[in-house]
Amino acid sequence: MKQIAVITGASSGLGAGYARFLDDEGLYELWLVARRKERLEKLAESLKTPCKCLPLDLISRSALDNLQGILKEECLAEDTRITYLVNAAGFGCIGLSRECPRERLQQMVDLNCRAALAVTEMCIPYMGKGSHVLQIASCSAFQPIPNLAVYAASKAFLLSYSRALSVELNDLGISVTAVCPFWIKDTEFVTKARETDKHGAYFDMPGAANVKKVVEKSMAAAKSGTVVCTPDPVSSIHRVLASLLPHRLLARMCK
Repeated sequence: MKQIAVITGASSGLGAGYARFLDDEGLYELWLVARRKERLEKLAESLKTPCKCLPLDLISRSALDNLQGILKEECLAEDTRITYLVNAAGFGCIGLSRECPRERLQQMVDLNCRAALAVTEMCIPYMGKGSHVLQIASCSAFQPIPNLAVYAASKAFLLSYSRALSVELNDLGISVTAVCPFWIKDTEFVTKARETDKHGAYFDMPGAANVKKVVEKSMAAAKSGTVVCTPDPVSSIHRVLASLLPHRLLARMCK
């Protein structure tokens, strides 16, 4: 049985961080999925595990269909099992929803929700006992957040989906972990998200984590069967507060 990992959003940030971590897991192959072909190939060259680079824009339905076709053809023909699925593709927009381009908000939901759902469901048939699904959510999933309204809602979907899926897949021996970090300082996420921040809603991010620690802690959590992982102090505190205080109050505090 050939064991592989499928990693979306692998061209940078957390996706690339998971690829580097899984490079030491003794897998047969890493499947790296992202839009930017050159970055995928550069990452692949730096890893010792053989890589399959799949330059696909998962916002596109045709790209999802292509990925499903590749999975069906190669996993069935080669007796391949997906040991790790990491859904790290995603982006955010900072700013009032009414001031953000509608197309961009819709693309965010398409990538953060629909694509993550599609990739997960198409990979499950090729997973088995001991396989792990990691959904990269956010601590924003714990409550509504003004100026991150659609992003937080998209991550709340992913968190709820992960919790339910962990129960559905338990009898198959497949674990599901929703990874809910605070801001991560060494990724492109904040830079891209701030492109729509007309009012300077977010400046500095005290307590921000880094890719290496988030990856290490979340992988340990996945292997132990943890369903919701808060890999840094801020996200852990946020989770507790969101479980105790009214969400309307928290939303006003965030604003």
